[in-house]
Amino acid sequence: MQADTHALVTFFLTGRRSGEALEPVAGLGLKPALLAPYRDLGSLRYDYPLVLVTQGRGAAAVESLSGLFDRALRQAAAGPDGERVRKQDLRVEREIRQLVAAGTTGSLSTLIDQAAAHVAREPGFEDSRRRLRVALACDGELADCDAALPRRLLRHLWRQAQDAKARSFAARLQRLTLKLSGLLQADVERSVRGVAPQRLQASVGPGFADAFDFDVMSRLLARIASGAGLPVARRQRIRSLLAVLGSQRFFPAEGTEPYGFEFDSCAAALKAWRERAPKLAALARALAMAELEVRGEYDPARHDALFAAEDPPEPEALADFPDYLVCVAVERLDGGEHARLMEILSSHLPVKVLLQTDDLTGEAGAESPGMRSRQLASLAMCLNTAYVLQAGSSHLLQYRERLQRGLAFGGPALFSVYSGAAPDEALPAYLMAAAAMEARVFPAFVYDPAAGANWAERFSLEGNPQVERDWPVRAFGYEDQRHQAMAQELAFTAVDFLALDARTAAGFARTPADAWNGRLVPVEDALGAEGQGLFDRIPSLLMVDSHQRLHKVVVARSLLRQAGRCRDLWHSLQELAGIHNSHAEKALARAQREWNERAREEAAPQAAPAPAVEAAPATPATATAVAAAPPAAEEPQRSPDEPYIETARCSSCNECIQLNPKMFAYDANQQAYIADPAAGTYAQLVEAAENCQVAVIHPGKPRSADEPGVQELLKRAEAFA
Repeated sequence: MQADTHALVTFFLTGRRSGEALEPVAGLGLKPALLAPYRDLGSLRYDYPLVLVTQGRGAAAVESLSGLFDRALRQAAAGPDGERVRKQDLRVEREIRQLVAAGTTGSLSTLIDQAAAHVAREPGFEDSRRRLRVALACDGELADCDAALPRRLLRHLWRQAQDAKARSFAARLQRLTLKLSGLLQADVERSVRGVAPQRLQASVGPGFADAFDFDVMSRLLARIASGAGLPVARRQRIRSLLAVLGSQRFFPAEGTEPYGFEFDSCAAALKAWRERAPKLAALARALAMAELEVRGEYDPARHDALFAAEDPPEPEALADFPDYLVCVAVERLDGGEHARLMEILSSHLPVKVLLQTDDLTGEAGAESPGMRSRQLASLAMCLNTAYVLQAGSSHLLQYRERLQRGLAFGGPALFSVYSGAAPDEALPAYLMAAAAMEARVFPAFVYDPAAGANWAERFSLEGNPQVERDWPVRAFGYEDQRHQAMAQELAFTAVDFLALDARTAAGFARTPADAWNGRLVPVEDALGAEGQGLFDRIPSLLMVDSHQRLHKVVVARSLLRQAGRCRDLWHSLQELAGIHNSHAEKALARAQREWNERAREEAAPQAAPAPAVEAAPATPATATAVAAAPPAAEEPQRSPDEPYIETARCSSCNECIQLNPKMFAYDANQQAYIADPAAGTYAQLVEAAENCQVAVIHPGKPRSADEPGVQELLKRAEAFA
């Protein structure tokens, strides 16, 4: 047994296996127990693939295939033959899902036809397909959860937003052009040239050409029109405005090639912005001047100097012009590109950046791409100028409206997305992305500077599971060796996610079933006591192989530390979201202590007045006599071997409760006492005493002399006797 314990501790500390008690996990096909039911997505009906709806607006711009089918079947499957229609059309949906998973691309209408060719033709099948098509009433490209999805989805939403801007601009441009041209045309009509005999004859038409003397008419009208034209300066200004409006390249227009606004690097986007900035400023001025001209409100004395300054447009004015879209992989983000990204995010430029991460773990010894992307998203929030969204691709459908809000934000936006599509991953990209979010390795959050004036309004962790916990907890059922149904709750931690990567296999070692003992504790328990009691808490993970057999593996300390960093980053996000906020908890604890002190003072008995006595001869004793104080309450008699807490002195720091909430508990005054000494180990009592900020925990003596490391624990406990 001692040899087994030594092997466990050695592996935990060094990651090296010694003896025969531990086995390598490489090649065993193990998966974390909670992910065991999800090896094959083909049999599941879930959000993907998505349909990028061609004519969709708002939330309807992106739909899940299953969601579209559900809504369509409510209409198509109505009637006495509805069950037949439902079954046949759901088979079509299942076939579409399999086609897309196999790499087939195309529109929904195209894939419905392809899927129908693979489905058995039962009676009434063509009728079911026809009714399905009518009920769907939309079409669009299908997109699976893969490496291309984040860019495809964001481009789809971005282009729809730019198309809406283009339509609005085209209507405005047409209105201004027609009115400005009309002013010039009216000026011509009122000028001497406008009343020339030839123009007058052409305006009357050939039917009345012989009825008028157009030369005489021209001379008469010329006397009236000679001084009625536009001032020369205004005429020139209008012509200049029409030239600027007609040559703009920011939106599609006849006769000009529009600028491109999609880029693969921040440097290229910034270069394009700087080159186009003067033309953008000129177009913005032209639009403002044209609006004044068509309303007849342009006053040269007031406005000439105002529009002569070639200042860049205000950030609010940029909302009418196209946004720039940059799609870059975090693996390609070198020093120069990183600097350009920070320059964009700290500005007010309308640049939207997709930062895509495919591999969170990275190669051994290299900087983790996941850590870089998380750091960039956190840094972007601190700038207070950019809209920031971080999410796994598994949740992009749920975040579609947040994506649209980021694209509509009047400034820079960063969309940090983990695709889950690294080569040779153990699971499909959808499950990898969902697991990263579940394990707090890549949590989802949104920071929207336009949502309010404080963090409570701007920052949200909505969408993450069980946000108040360190790790989400799920029920896990299995059958033991006696074929008895068993159930327990398991936390899904960052170690579970790391276990999915073959590159971390050296950090895990399988233990035989006969070696499972109390020293092997779940990862979440070991994380709460890292660095203390190493011989008593060896982190372990439940895993399942491809034959659905349960295994327990030991976790090396290096992986535990990675999980600890993920937990610490999650704690920071929780604080920003107002969850377990340390400042609030400290203020609450201080208020609780003050309340307890006041309550004790109010409950303390008041001293009784001294009884009246008859006069007596003065003696030293009677001259100095005072009322005797009531006797102090005796402390309860305790055995020196029993553990106890000086509850009245407890500061409610929560350390012992977090260590073992079954052994330690709070009373009605939120002060700790030992609820059940048998609910934990002597090592936990000693550790609690060492962690206690006011030294009120006394561990006593161990209940069992066989507890591991008991002699060392007794020496540590002497300071708290």
